[in-house]
Amino acid sequence: MDRLNGKVAVLTGACGGIGLEILKKLVSEGGKVLAVDLSEEGLAAVKAEHGDAVDTVVVDVTDYDQVAGMMARAAERFGHLDIVINNAGIGVPKPLLDHDPIADFEGVTAVNQKGVYYGILAGARQFRTQGTGGVILNTSSVYGHMASELTFTYNVSKAAVDMMTKCAALELGPAGIRVCAVAPGRVDTPLLRKYEELGLWDHIRREQMRQTFTQPEEIANVVAFLVSDEANCINGCTVYASDGFENFKFPLLGS
Repeated sequence: MDRLNGKVAVLTGACGGIGLEILKKLVSEGGKVLAVDLSEEGLAAVKAEHGDAVDTVVVDVTDYDQVAGMMARAAERFGHLDIVINNAGIGVPKPLLDHDPIADFEGVTAVNQKGVYYGILAGARQFRTQGTGGVILNTSSVYGHMASELTFTYNVSKAAVDMMTKCAALELGPAGIRVCAVAPGRVDTPLLRKYEELGLWDHIRREQMRQTFTQPEEIANVVAFLVSDEANCINGCTVYASDGFENFKFPLLGS
């Protein structure tokens, strides 16, 4: 399937977990990708695997000038820009009363919230410069609309992503720019593996509706659909890809 044939995407957080699977999926469907990450080693590996379909750049998404620069670079390298995927995100499970305000609130907020805001703003400005529409896809989380222990700042930042998605879609719609978000649930990624160290791995697995973790490639499949023309009627909303996690209480029965 080549439903992204000729489409050019910028993808942040491209070298690990969900981001890496999104990159692979975009390329497999005919897309060109500017892969963005802080890991030079990871970007080199991505480039070696995908060749001319991928360009790479190290960018700190908390720096607006760098974010704007990556949009211009994608357009220069591939001729235009069609898709922006604001996927970079961080989070470490920690009790609220143990927080260091700088590291555990400001640091996470800078990446998860400010980074998405910068991506929306710079991406939309690039579309305007081109005189085209485009698609902006933000990675949210089920935790954007539900409370949980140990993840105070992460939840707050993802709730902000959901609202930025709505507001941006409303303002940018007349310019032909579509904005939506995907909210993964419990996905087997290095970020989630931190719960294994806390002895909570089996517990959080059982909280899934089918009591198994979602795989990163399953989220990538959803993302590829959402940024394609097939999803043209999906706008201003967050699509849950969570195996129903947010819809039920932890089962009393079952293994």
